Amino acid sequence: MTTKIFLVRHAEAEGNLFRVAHGQYDSVITPQGYVQLAWLRRRFQGQRLDAVYGSDLTRAHTTASALYVPRGLAFRPMPLLREIRLGVWEQMTWGEIQRMDKRMYVDFNMRPHLWHVEGAETFAQVRDRVLTGIRQIAAENPGGTVAAASHGAALRTLLGTLEGMSLEEIGQTGHGDNTAVSLLEADGDNIRVVFRDDASHLPAGISTFRRQSWHKDDAATEPGLWFRTVREDETGKSAEALLDEDVAGRLSMETGPDALRITEYELVPGLRGQRYGVQLLGQAVQYARAKGRVAVVLACPETLCGYFAKYGFVPSGQDMAMDLRRVIREIPEV
Repeated sequence: MTTKIFLVRHAEAEGNLFRVAHGQYDSVITPQGYVQLAWLRRRFQGQRLDAVYGSDLTRAHTTASALYVPRGLAFRPMPLLREIRLGVWEQMTWGEIQRMDKRMYVDFNMRPHLWHVEGAETFAQVRDRVLTGIRQIAAENPGGTVAAASHGAALRTLLGTLEGMSLEEIGQTGHGDNTAVSLLEADGDNIRVVFRDDASHLPAGISTFRRQSWHKDDAATEPGLWFRTVREDETGKSAEALLDEDVAGRLSMETGPDALRITEYELVPGLRGQRYGVQLLGQAVQYARAKGRVAVVLACPETLCGYFAKYGFVPSGQDMAMDLRRVIREIPEV
């Protein structure tokens, strides 16, 4: 009996937006990601699904909610579908990783059979782990149609393997956009890829890939910021943002009882409008979470309120605030 398995890469998450390495770090979906989920839900309207699985990480669970909630199904968490564990790379900016070890960064994207980082899984381990999960899903749903939400590197490795590629060959393949859909058909131990990495349901304006360039380069290289701490104590932290070795901006934060307050947020004029500013916001969000704060707040100049609003800030008294709690929010209508 043939089992159909729709594989879905999670919607845009903080790591994608902030250009930070999030493997098994439990990041959340961005406001833009929730719009992507609305279009994913629309794509699957009328499609029968007997079960919905997903990685147990929040960004995959949230993505799966676009499919299981409308059908009144239960979510079936499966840790086997998690993203690759990145070891010491976790929560580093991709700019810092390239600066620290350019060769290993390129190996991650082009030569996964050679990639090794302290505390990380190998791609062979990811391949075997995710394939075990897919075989389990097929065995539990003979003749059924199911969906499963997973992650970019995990799915790229799985799909290439099912297409008969070695890890070395997989390093020459492309990447799937956020919410990209692939379809497998499983008959016993035989699993074939019907199609892969289809994001045709996304309007161009909300595609993550349309706003980024790294995936167009075989080595996935991109100019990215890294951060040098200037001050850190019990009251907060200040850091310089650098592009290569040149100062690109500055970020200062103060820790309150429940929230982190951004007191300085500056990018050099020549870099504005090139999507570097959001990487400063990413550092503030990560620092707030590390300190156990539930919100990031700032006093927003009127000319910049729209900028911060698109990243999830809402008016809060005289300030704007971004809620950091890991909850699955309502998916909008499109």
